[in-house]
Amino acid sequence: MVDYHAAHHQCSAGGAQTYMEQENDWDRDLLLDPAWEKQQRKTFTAWCNSHLRKAGTQIENIEQDFRDGLKLMLLLEVISGERLPKPERGKMRVHKINNVNKALDFIASKGVKLVSIGAEEIVDGNAKMTLGMIWTIILRFAIQDISVEETSAKEGLLLWCQRKTAPYKNVNVQNFHISWKDGLAFNALIHRHRPDLIDYDSLRKDDPVTNLNNAFEVAEKHLDIPKMLDAEDIVGTARPDEKAIMTYVSSFYHAFSGAQKVSSSCFRLALTLLCSKKNNKTPDPPGFVSLEISFNTLQTKLRLSNRPAFMPSEGRMMSDINGAWHTLEGAEKGYEEWILSEIRRLERLEHLAEKFHQKAAIHESWTDGKEAMLTQKDYATSTLSEVKALLRKHEAFESDLAAHQDRVEQIAAIAQELNELDYYDSASVNARCQKICDQWDVLGALTLSRKESLERTEKQLESIDELYLEYAKRAAPFNNWMEGAMEDLQDMFIVHNIEEIQGLITAHEQFKSTLPEANKEREAIQSIQAEVQKIAQSNGIKLSGANPYTSITPESIDNKWEKAMAMVPLRDSALQDELNKQNSNDTLRAKFATQANAVGAYIQEKMEEIGRISIEMNGTLEDQLTHLKEYQQSIMSYMPEINKLEGFHQHIQEALIFDNQYTSYTMEHLRVGWEQLLTTIARTINEVENQILTRDAKGISQEQLYEYRASFNHFDKVRGPNWADEFKACLISLGYDGDGEFARIMGIVDPNGTGAVTFQAFIDFMSTETTDTDTADQVIASFKILAADKNYITADELRRELPPDQAEYCIARMAPYTGPDAIPGALDYMSFSTALYGESDL
Repeated sequence: MVDYHAAHHQCSAGGAQTYMEQENDWDRDLLLDPAWEKQQRKTFTAWCNSHLRKAGTQIENIEQDFRDGLKLMLLLEVISGERLPKPERGKMRVHKINNVNKALDFIASKGVKLVSIGAEEIVDGNAKMTLGMIWTIILRFAIQDISVEETSAKEGLLLWCQRKTAPYKNVNVQNFHISWKDGLAFNALIHRHRPDLIDYDSLRKDDPVTNLNNAFEVAEKHLDIPKMLDAEDIVGTARPDEKAIMTYVSSFYHAFSGAQKVSSSCFRLALTLLCSKKNNKTPDPPGFVSLEISFNTLQTKLRLSNRPAFMPSEGRMMSDINGAWHTLEGAEKGYEEWILSEIRRLERLEHLAEKFHQKAAIHESWTDGKEAMLTQKDYATSTLSEVKALLRKHEAFESDLAAHQDRVEQIAAIAQELNELDYYDSASVNARCQKICDQWDVLGALTLSRKESLERTEKQLESIDELYLEYAKRAAPFNNWMEGAMEDLQDMFIVHNIEEIQGLITAHEQFKSTLPEANKEREAIQSIQAEVQKIAQSNGIKLSGANPYTSITPESIDNKWEKAMAMVPLRDSALQDELNKQNSNDTLRAKFATQANAVGAYIQEKMEEIGRISIEMNGTLEDQLTHLKEYQQSIMSYMPEINKLEGFHQHIQEALIFDNQYTSYTMEHLRVGWEQLLTTIARTINEVENQILTRDAKGISQEQLYEYRASFNHFDKVRGPNWADEFKACLISLGYDGDGEFARIMGIVDPNGTGAVTFQAFIDFMSTETTDTDTADQVIASFKILAADKNYITADELRRELPPDQAEYCIARMAPYTGPDAIPGALDYMSFSTALYGESDL
């Protein structure tokens, strides 16, 4: 398999670079899907191990085994074919961070933009960041360089899959997730390149688990592609993870494209060797032996022919030729030794030159952009935490710089050796070496300068940070005080008396007395911010943002202070207006209270007089009635005072005054009392009038009425739980006895069971009990009048003339009338008299 990881020239990475820029924005939100995260863990782990095993190692837990950076650096060396800086073997966190930074710097040097992936997160075992980093590596070294018909990276891989699987039924590759769920696409790729491994026609689309397991097992066994997923991982999710599928499919691409390149190379090599054998025939070797044989044969033939022997000229005798041959052999051997020595020298020079240029290229690649990095003023606009991070990163860079010292020394040593061996291109080697050494000195000076700048900026930002913290600690309570003060100054106060408004005025005056001290605190807070600005300006620091400890700005403090100060006189005016209002209200209260107290006392006095009058009235009922009406007229003459009080009350209501400490009376209470007074007088007058009517109707004498009144007043004095006992004693004094009799009488005088007996009810009872009852003839005569002299009466006539209860009582006790003049519905009122008085009374 060819090394598909080697980095291509920058100009050949156009489309792929665009894809890398899109894909480098690692979509960490997808990891929220546990199924996708599981697929990525399994796939990325298998992919890493497929390369790490070449170095005799592997990983078990992807986020744990890369934490110290050692296996991460080894992985990058295996897949890139390049040497990374020497790793640090320490166990401390800083060593791990330095190693991971070396790996990340190497990735970045390959044109990969790392987004939000830092060494600290990898060292901390952050699963999201680790998976994101591995995906970035896969994109750069396994996917970016794929190129098919002018498309590259993801699009190129997708097009390759579409071209290879186009002839196969039930395969339609449109993406790297759903298109691979049934497993047919994986089998189609294998069958297209190795039809001897797959029986494609035996596969069924409705059996994805079998299809996937078949493809994965064949790939692992025959194609050296490790099993990166289980069939259940793909079938068990609605949408398989795209990154996991892309990683798996890219392994198939490299396996098949690599095999094709090896096959082509083998064919080319075999053809070259064949041509070489045909064109380079082995030369004939007569050499010295052939010449000697010819010379001996000639001499023999001359001797047999009796001819004189052949005598070569001087210097061409066989001994001469033999000596010359040995001299030639010695010279050839010496020349051969010189050639071999020269070849070895040239090989050594070539090796050293290649090594020089290789190390120089690696060093120059490492130093590329370092001067710009070291001279940038990024710390001038950074926060304290960002500067601390820059300082830690710089310390890691210093370690990396120190590690590269060996390479620079090696480059210089190789250049020196090339000069000593008289390398033909020593001038360019020396120039390149000198440039590297000069740049190395510059990097050293810039490194020291940047460290000093970072440390100086760190101290300055620490001072600014302390000032920011002090500002926040003092600004927060001051801002809260101002907001509370503004709230209080705008608060709609509701007071009901002078004491309450005076309390508010006192509190407001106390608040105003604190304002000078508060203003000093405001100025002190603003001076802190001024000190921050002073430090920043004097040291050329561009403050990157607001105070990190608070959102309260100096401008907001000044604005609130100005608003609060503008509210103070408005509050003064509002409180003074309310004080004037309450003084006015207090005058209204006093006027109302004076009048209310007089009216209340008057009503109370008159109510007591009425009570005494109703008990102590003397003279005839007519005299009492006259006296009561005169008394009523005198009370009505007090009405102007009531109206005067109503006027005061009207002012009270208009002023929305709801309490009055100068009186316990309310207008409602006095109105009720006044109405009760008038009602009591009217009721007393009505009772006397009813007594007169009762006396005249029942024939009760004045003396009896006095007696009834005295008895009633006696028990009526007791109001409470013993009232019934007193009334019972009253009845006993009048000659009534027995609980049954008492119950009968209570049913008459208190039919509703209220527990109260009026004097009128008492008189009605006593008059009924003491006067003669109507005779049967009187009852019949009464019915005859109601019946208009008829011998019968109708129910309608009874209901029209009598109260409802009495009418129904009579109807229920009358028999139907059966006389000769009877009409339908006629009632016999004689039957009622018979039922009421009996036959003997009629």
